[in-house]
Amino acid sequence: MRPLMIVGAFIALASAAAAQPKLAVPDTVVFESGIEYANPDEQHLQLDLARPKAGDGPFPAVVCIHGGGFRAGKREGYDSLCVRLAEQGYVAVTVSYRLAPKYQFPAAVHDTKAAVRWARANAAKYKIDPDRIGLTGGSAGGHLAQFLGVTAGVKEFDGAGGNPLESNRVACVVNFYGPSDFTKSYGKSVDAAEVLPLWLGGNLETARLAHVRSSPLNWVTPDAAPTLCVHGTDDKYVAHEQAVWLTDRLKACGVEAELLTLQGAGHGFKAKDAETAEKAMLTFFDKHLKKK
Repeated sequence: MRPLMIVGAFIALASAAAAQPKLAVPDTVVFESGIEYANPDEQHLQLDLARPKAGDGPFPAVVCIHGGGFRAGKREGYDSLCVRLAEQGYVAVTVSYRLAPKYQFPAAVHDTKAAVRWARANAAKYKIDPDRIGLTGGSAGGHLAQFLGVTAGVKEFDGAGGNPLESNRVACVVNFYGPSDFTKSYGKSVDAAEVLPLWLGGNLETARLAHVRSSPLNWVTPDAAPTLCVHGTDDKYVAHEQAVWLTDRLKACGVEAELLTLQGAGHGFKAKDAETAEKAMLTFFDKHLKKK
């Protein structure tokens, strides 16, 4: 029976692989996968990159950060977005980072900051303009993008690896339904009580300081990056009010901030909502990253 089970497992894996849609890369785009950008704790973190084939640049760049509750998700989920961004004249990368529960806050912050530094360190090779780098991400990825956008000058979150002499400052952030205040997530999210203790080392009672320190809302200063938040009113995982609090705080500090509210949309956008969200993202990136 065991050989049959093994054969069955291989067939199931092959079927699953076949079901995955193949990435369509147009002739106008160069796509590279599996580029190592940092190696904390021998984890050999990698990124995928898409860039325009024609032109000498330097091009603006966008770093995409996947979601998954800080414990799951893969960078490949943003491969198609990176290709679409490359078609619009950007160098776009999607990055892996260390996941909970093995790696808790701030490991993922260290990793994503290292990805921004990698982009600057390799700007000449990939025709990137180091002064025009933006961030985007959804859910946990939206949180990480936002956290980087408000902590560029906070050395304790830089981490020790990955081109430490480069800056991790970014020009702008597009945050799709990312949480801003973890101390107010419990009771408002269907999985906060399960997810947050894995990443923060305890719940609000036992690890309150970690919840406070990991919340982007608490790091907003006038030096924060211009931000677009896109959030649905029917989000059961990250309440819409989290985006309201963040944009209000940014504006109070004199930072350019916009909130695009999608009525009735949940956690993750579909159909018309997805189109509206991506169009808003491109408009915001064009405004802040493309030369006038």
